[in-house]
Amino acid sequence: MSYSTGELPLYYEWHGKPQEGRAPLLLIHGGGSTIESNWGRLIPVVEDSRQLLAVELQGHGRTGAGTSPASFEGSADGVAALLDEIGAAPVDVLGFSNGGQVAMQLAARHPRAVRRLIAASAPFRRDGMIDGFWEGLAAGTYADLPEPYREADLAVSGDPAHAERMFHLDREQMLTGFTDWPDSVLASIAAPTLIVVADQDVVRREHAVLLASLIPQARLLVVPGNHGDYLGELAAAGDPGPLQRTLPFVVDFLDRAR
Repeated sequence: MSYSTGELPLYYEWHGKPQEGRAPLLLIHGGGSTIESNWGRLIPVVEDSRQLLAVELQGHGRTGAGTSPASFEGSADGVAALLDEIGAAPVDVLGFSNGGQVAMQLAARHPRAVRRLIAASAPFRRDGMIDGFWEGLAAGTYADLPEPYREADLAVSGDPAHAERMFHLDREQMLTGFTDWPDSVLASIAAPTLIVVADQDVVRREHAVLLASLIPQARLLVVPGNHGDYLGELAAAGDPGPLQRTLPFVVDFLDRAR
């Protein structure tokens, strides 16, 4: 467990041991999350068979908020710098929600760093979200952040103000920093890619279908569940079923050739 020494030090931690013939799996959490709240159920069931590298992005968990607005491109560059610094690349990448957008930008901007890519519940255009999403986000305040997410951040940051700054960073990134991506960004992704979406997600299923069609030879997986429960995210509320049903498909994709 350590921090990188880049411009904005990123907290990261290793789980499991190196496995011959298998690249490390980089885990990039979603908005409002920490390593524990996003991956706390997934890590224990994967770390015996694959080495995992989990990071916390700007303003999340044990990583500071910095002085600049958060962006998916900037986060991707920061993660790439971390991978270079610790000599971990190339890696497989699993990114969820906002982390999925970071993962796609990482694959597009730093292709040598990514061997295989899984982008889960990640939009690339604003119209990819379900009705009411943007209105709800625009009207939202820190008081609307569910208490479990505040508690998860406080548990590792030790600073009540950190969670509030995290909320505003994520909200501003989506409301003002997220614009529709050119198709050329997606077409430039060379890594074998799996797009995952749940049938009751906040990302429209048809949006995931379009995303998979724009990344060369990408595969698509639609799973039963909601936003994050199929990865064991905090929203799963203790139900291991969605993760148990989804994980074999994820592992199979990582272990197979295209």
